[in-house]
Amino acid sequence: MSSFVIKSIGNALNATSLISSKYASKKALNLFASPRKGRYTEEQKKVVNSALSEEASYDGLNIATYRWNGKGKTVLLAHGWESNASRWDYILEDLKAKNYNIIALDAPAHGRSSGKQFNAVLYSEFINVVAQKFQPEIIMGHSVGGMASVFFMYNYQPDSVKKMILLGAPAHFTGVFSRYKSMMGYNRRISNGLDRIVLERFGKSVDYFSAANFTKAMDAKGLIIHDKKDKIIPYEDAQLFANRYKNSELVSTVGFGHGLKDRSLTPRIIEFIDL
Repeated sequence: MSSFVIKSIGNALNATSLISSKYASKKALNLFASPRKGRYTEEQKKVVNSALSEEASYDGLNIATYRWNGKGKTVLLAHGWESNASRWDYILEDLKAKNYNIIALDAPAHGRSSGKQFNAVLYSEFINVVAQKFQPEIIMGHSVGGMASVFFMYNYQPDSVKKMILLGAPAHFTGVFSRYKSMMGYNRRISNGLDRIVLERFGKSVDYFSAANFTKAMDAKGLIIHDKKDKIIPYEDAQLFANRYKNSELVSTVGFGHGLKDRSLTPRIIEFIDL
């Protein structure tokens, strides 16, 4: 959406909040949680059509999974916001060449998974279902897929997962939420209303959902990769992870953006998996 459209929506909800802040806040959260893209294009389908597709389920929602069979380590891939499992196309062939058993999934309301809304907590439950089924040794998550992977690791402490790779991952939900509020230009009524809805829905305040803090309790080795000029998730988030995730290493890049799809990073990722 253009900045004009974004500000127009924000102004409209601000005006609505003068009548009902609760209604306006719910609308604001629905907008935040509803991906505008992430379903497969015809070109993207070609990537996952080469995999063995299987479905799992969580709380009445279908989870689409894709498996490229290998006899080596099992690697689980979790994509980010408004994306799908095809985002791993740039690294798939290199992972296959190592004979890894590769598993990818589509997040809620993305790809071929069902649902209309998304949040990282729900995504972490999807990841847990898939991890229970395939018992991965390594999990790699991009952006909010990394955050959801941390939530999964913290809540379930899976024995199988020995290593975690975080690509451009947000360190805390507070930052994500604050940037959304700022982008939309929401007033204090909506801002506070959004925080209240999170507390009511999840039983925890917004600042509880700190992926960086959760990594303090993790034994799995971590590889954090983040671009210093990331315009979506600030580099400071990577530094927060590195300061709290004691069993981890930070790899900083310049010029690879939030996507981090540069092939020069692949040898480093594979080296970490093989260690």
